[in-house]
Amino acid sequence: MFKNILKGIVIGIANIVPGVSGGTMMVAMGIYDKLIHCVTHLFSEFKKSILFLIPIVIGMGIAIVGSAFGLEYLFENFPVQTNLLFIGLILGGLPAIWKNVKGNSVKIGHVIACLLFFVLVAGLAILGEREGKGADMTFSFINAIKLFGVGVVASATMVIPGVSGSMVLLLMGYYNQLVSVISDFIRSLVGMDMKGILYGMQILVPFGLGVVIGIFAIAKLVEIIFEKFPLYAYWAIIGLIIASPIAVVVLGSFPALTVIRVITGLIALIIGFFIALKLG
Repeated sequence: MFKNILKGIVIGIANIVPGVSGGTMMVAMGIYDKLIHCVTHLFSEFKKSILFLIPIVIGMGIAIVGSAFGLEYLFENFPVQTNLLFIGLILGGLPAIWKNVKGNSVKIGHVIACLLFFVLVAGLAILGEREGKGADMTFSFINAIKLFGVGVVASATMVIPGVSGSMVLLLMGYYNQLVSVISDFIRSLVGMDMKGILYGMQILVPFGLGVVIGIFAIAKLVEIIFEKFPLYAYWAIIGLIIASPIAVVVLGSFPALTVIRVITGLIALIIGFFIALKLG
């Protein structure tokens, strides 16, 4: 259980950082197919699915709360090391994925799938250099519907390996606003500020409902793809994983490099790589 909580923490942090894919982290740690199965068979295999999902959800919750206070500090003070840590986590999942295609003949369709999804992630990263116009977060029925839709889109992109849900939120203009609302909501809970709690719920409840529905919808689609076209799916994921470090570099903040930053950054990359291998 503790190991799955750790995996949930890694996935949660990855979903918060623009350019890093939570789906890729699921793949890197060897739980992607099982997690998708548990979501799509939640009611038919309720006990088994819940026992697997609860530690993951707890870990993701810890990551979200922790990131509201700690992740910003790491990126501000150790941007090179933090970005390279995530690159290591991503690349650490490549050996596990390669095992699924190793020994099979490579078809032109596999290469095309790999290249298409490589271009998809790299292209989104380049577009993501410019944040969308800030979204209107005042409470109204129309904005609640918009937040529900944004939640559906965000959850779908969070589940797909290689695609950063937070990067999509950034492009839509909702990322900074939602991070701010989550931080303020947590502080309101700690301080028992009912006004702040109610405001946070007005924003986070419709968004959260969209996230839940989006996860169920995309998980079923992903399961069908893996059942019908497993090799194409794995080659597509390889393209996504290879492109993800490019997305991190493009979207990340890298100040002037020094010898210390390079050395500690490489150490962080190696640590991330072996963490992904170990958790996988």
